[in-house]
Amino acid sequence: MTRKIIHIDMDAFYASIEQRDNPELQGKPVAVGGNRTRGVVAAASYEARKFGVKSALSSKIALQRCPDLIFVKVDMVKYKEVSNRIMKIFYEYTDLVEPLSIDEAFLDVTQNKKNICSATLIAKEIKQRIYDKTKLTASAGVSVNKFLAKIASDYDKPNGLFVIKPNQTDSFIKTLAVEKIYGVGKVTCQKMHSLGIKTGGDLKTKEKKWLIDKFGKAGLHFYNIARGIDTRAVNPNRIRKSVGAERTFEYDITDKDELRKQLFCVEKIFFKRMKLHKKYGRTLTLKVKYSNFEQITRSKTLPDELCHFYQVHKTSVELLNTIDIVGGIRLLGLSITHFRDKTTPVQLTLNF
Repeated sequence: MTRKIIHIDMDAFYASIEQRDNPELQGKPVAVGGNRTRGVVAAASYEARKFGVKSALSSKIALQRCPDLIFVKVDMVKYKEVSNRIMKIFYEYTDLVEPLSIDEAFLDVTQNKKNICSATLIAKEIKQRIYDKTKLTASAGVSVNKFLAKIASDYDKPNGLFVIKPNQTDSFIKTLAVEKIYGVGKVTCQKMHSLGIKTGGDLKTKEKKWLIDKFGKAGLHFYNIARGIDTRAVNPNRIRKSVGAERTFEYDITDKDELRKQLFCVEKIFFKRMKLHKKYGRTLTLKVKYSNFEQITRSKTLPDELCHFYQVHKTSVELLNTIDIVGGIRLLGLSITHFRDKTTPVQLTLNF
């Protein structure tokens, strides 16, 4: 049976919420996160994106590209509340909802609660419901699998709806630029171009063995994608692989004691998120970004899960003591991984 998959992606989510709530920001270049002297852009409005401002860009570079850029503080509580309202709309149509982040999700509507036979009609209805409830726009992609649906949602942004029907998949992929394919980053794209592969059509001419020889395990993925093959199901129980928190400082820190104080603030936010998601892993990673934007990480794996704040604090300080702070540090972050699988037996210790 041909599946009917929808990918919904909110348009400039954080920035659009801020523009909605503050009419003075409408039609202007807005950056959420950072400020005019420091920090990193978390999200940018479409007006700002025209100047090359995008998420993860430093505020300094963002201002160079767009001198009239308006910075707004991040308000995650507000964004999550809006996100929850949107997710509730999805569940009115299907229980097969796979959130990818706070502002996007896959929906499998092959069989849906409203018995609507057309996935396109469902996508239109969801888009309208989102706007009626939040006054925000979303873009939707509709197709036979997750790969094509996600590409389709980005094809006609903002406020778009793009459909790739079963009989259109081959012709669509044939002209698709390889940089649009999931798993093709900057380096892989350059390698493909050097090998004469610029479109999905070029990719389809290559044999499976040749692709695996050139790109390793990813070669099999590229072979299937060039043929429109993506058997991944929409997973409503997507496993969170990590939990983290980070903080960009208003000035570069060169004093170790000051750095420990700032790390303690990150630890508190981080541990709060661990408890919220009920995720207690064994591997703690410290992320450090220097004033020149060089980035390093230090990790430590413990025999047991870090379940208490004092464990997180002790381990993170140990990791901090292993790094050099010469030149100043602009960001510290913590993340936890290596979660115990529920099926993994736990070795009990005797309490003497």
